Amino acid sequence: MPPSPLATLVALIRTILFQIAFLGGSLVLVPLALLFGLAAPGRLLFIGPKLWAGWFRLCSRAITGTRLRIEGSIPAGPHLFALKHESAFEAILTLWWFEKPAVVMKQELRAIPIWGLAAARHGSIFVDRSGSAGMLREMMRQAQAAVGQGRPVVIFPEGTRVGVGDAPPLAAGFAGLYKMLKLPVVPVALNSGSVWTRRFIKYPGTITMTLAQTIPPGLPRGDVEAQVHAAINALQAAR
Repeated sequence: MPPSPLATLVALIRTILFQIAFLGGSLVLVPLALLFGLAAPGRLLFIGPKLWAGWFRLCSRAITGTRLRIEGSIPAGPHLFALKHESAFEAILTLWWFEKPAVVMKQELRAIPIWGLAAARHGSIFVDRSGSAGMLREMMRQAQAAVGQGRPVVIFPEGTRVGVGDAPPLAAGFAGLYKMLKLPVVPVALNSGSVWTRRFIKYPGTITMTLAQTIPPGLPRGDVEAQVHAAINALQAAR
């Protein structure tokens, strides 16, 4: 049932307030993250991204009314986290949920002024979605370096943001990372696209994040891809 005109007006006002608050805070927090990235050693390096993602979480909850229900627990230490990707919501909150994550993201984001530099300094893994052999080798190299530092690697295995209800095959990069890193995989299902839509207006609602059972390393490619694909799309049928 579509929202009433009054509900739409209220949601529009809340969305505008969210944009003012979040973008205003980002003008301070993103340069701060870059400064931490350039100057701060060790653990301090990751304070900036955590603050920025936490500000997004606070603004989205307090202003737009976006709630989050997490089913399962996030294991500590190096893991390969494979997330469903339906919205910008989870793309930002990977920096809040996981401890010092190395997030695989599209190369185009590196061109964002200041933010791209900060993300690169904090160890994001930028990839060209053309899927070239050179790109895959570079992704593997950066991911291996991150694991060597005791960090988890976060990937959206379907390769890009997808529409609500869509479940495309996994992109080639996931299987390569799984085989090379030899890490357990934690599939993560999300239904964020129904709440945090691509439209400007954001309506109140609850996003569910479900962490599936950990998949051990060393499985054949077909088996691990089938298990991950089923697990990250587990919430599709419930819509």
